[in-house]
Amino acid sequence: MNRKILVLGGAHIDRRGRIFGETAPGASNPGTWFEEPGGGGFNAARNLARLGFQVTMISPRGGDAIGEVVGEAADFAGIDDRPFVFLDRKTPSYTAIIEKDGNLVIALADMDLYRFFVPRRLSIRWVREAFAVHDLILFDANLPEETIAAIVAKAHSLAKPVAAIAISPAKVVRLKPCIGDIDYLFLNEAEAAALAGEQPEDAAGWPPLLNEIGIRNAVVTRGRRELVALCEGRAVTLQPPIADTVADVTGAGDSLAAGTLAALMAGLPLEEAVRHGTAAATLTVQSRHAVNENLTPDLLNAALALVPKVRILH
Repeated sequence: MNRKILVLGGAHIDRRGRIFGETAPGASNPGTWFEEPGGGGFNAARNLARLGFQVTMISPRGGDAIGEVVGEAADFAGIDDRPFVFLDRKTPSYTAIIEKDGNLVIALADMDLYRFFVPRRLSIRWVREAFAVHDLILFDANLPEETIAAIVAKAHSLAKPVAAIAISPAKVVRLKPCIGDIDYLFLNEAEAAALAGEQPEDAAGWPPLLNEIGIRNAVVTRGRRELVALCEGRAVTLQPPIADTVADVTGAGDSLAAGTLAALMAGLPLEEAVRHGTAAATLTVQSRHAVNENLTPDLLNAALALVPKVRILH
């Protein structure tokens, strides 16, 4: 596969603490500590590389040992790594506490470095060349609002499709100024509520709300409940299969975005492509890593057999 994807966004260190027993708020909880390279954009980039795409990653990085670890992970994944390195600053980090069932309790994002990815960096010659030669532009909301708007504008000036990963309720609002120009948006229900200003009672309430704020194509995940995919005015729902084991939910949304985009690049419509994304997410939550280290196109196709057909919302 020779299709090329340019990813701009988060590439940092993920630190995750896993609680052994029942969670006791406000108290010391026995558990274990684990860390690995992560970030919404970086997780998606590694998934896409495993699925056979040529991937270039552009992200700010500190001149520290953690930055070197992230760079080594990019090289191992076969990604063309193009960081902006700030030698006097630290690489961003994401620290999360996970319950014994794999679900998130709370997380802290130390992402100050990303504010230095300003729009004028897009005018650097090699960045302009990267936009020109790639088939799809993917970014995440770790970046500043004005940079996001500049990325979307540059992609559309080159007639390149552009996709976005929402990251968090606090960051997804950075997409608002250019929301109608994003071709594919991936977000969870809390992030969608932050954009829309309200949360409907059921899946059927999401399409009109998303349409009202100008979103054309989007996938809204809802944990273990059926997700909603909005496809140019049509809407479908899909019940994710229940994984036999849930090791860690970290990276599930990023892998869903990657699997869906891979299928879109292969020519499938969004309502079918989201099944591929769901299969990728199911494989991810069964791994303790944010990117399933065994992911291949063949493994994804095998997992796809367990994903039900979509249901059209009337």
